[in-house]
Amino acid sequence: MSTATTAPPARTKPALQEPGSRSRIPWRMIFLGLLALLFLTPLLWMASTSLKSTAEVSQADLSMLPQDPTTEGYEKILGAPQTPVEQWFLNSMIAATGQTILVLVVATMAAYALARLSFPGKRIITALVLATLFVPPISLLIPNYVIVSELGWLDSLAAVIVPGAAGAFGVFFLRQFFLSLPVELEEAALLDGASRWKIFMTIIVPLSRPALATLALLTFLANWNDFLWPLYVLFSPERLTIQPGLSTLQSAYTTDYATIMAGGAIASIPVLILFLISQRFVIEGIARGGLKG
Repeated sequence: MSTATTAPPARTKPALQEPGSRSRIPWRMIFLGLLALLFLTPLLWMASTSLKSTAEVSQADLSMLPQDPTTEGYEKILGAPQTPVEQWFLNSMIAATGQTILVLVVATMAAYALARLSFPGKRIITALVLATLFVPPISLLIPNYVIVSELGWLDSLAAVIVPGAAGAFGVFFLRQFFLSLPVELEEAALLDGASRWKIFMTIIVPLSRPALATLALLTFLANWNDFLWPLYVLFSPERLTIQPGLSTLQSAYTTDYATIMAGGAIASIPVLILFLISQRFVIEGIARGGLKG
């Protein structure tokens, strides 16, 4: 009776590594670390200056770390009745959140129509929408001011929320993302009897969460950091947003840098938290938004 012989398992050769691949990784990490430090330095300097006293900030020899940390700047900006920082903060949150919601609603529907629907003049309308991206925003300052004044919205948060709710960037960005989605999903839903609105709400919007999160973050940041437009349309101290409100801390003859940096540190907290929460969606949305044109 013959016995079957089993061949020994074949040995797999180790994968060949590219020459110098090990040496490139540390240098790449070092470069990224230095780049991150470069971007973090202004934030660290702002936080450090906000913990310094007025006398230390005025010294000729500045240091990164405060010699005698103090919360004097925060006490000045939070305790003075002429600087209602809490109200400025609330106004900025309302304005940025309101404009973000409007931009998402308007841009999502407009971008889907330009990406998927067929109607006369579609190419011309798309070209006109994209052409507005080349118009300098400063040139729209006076026309927008006249419109807001005629509507009676001056010195109100509506003047800061509504005018930027129909920007072309959101339409262009979401249109690029919608074009990257497989059209077969919509065709299958149409065969099942679904309407365009149902397809939009149950298929397109859920699949577009990365792009919507990215657009929401960019819109929120743009409104939160806007300085010029709120300065023109908001007059009362209690109606100011955080950016023009912080500018009132600088007088004509002296500048309290510690107090201003304390205000900047307070203003940067929501932005940093929002970015940390939506970082994954932002990277995915930007990566997929430019796949197809």
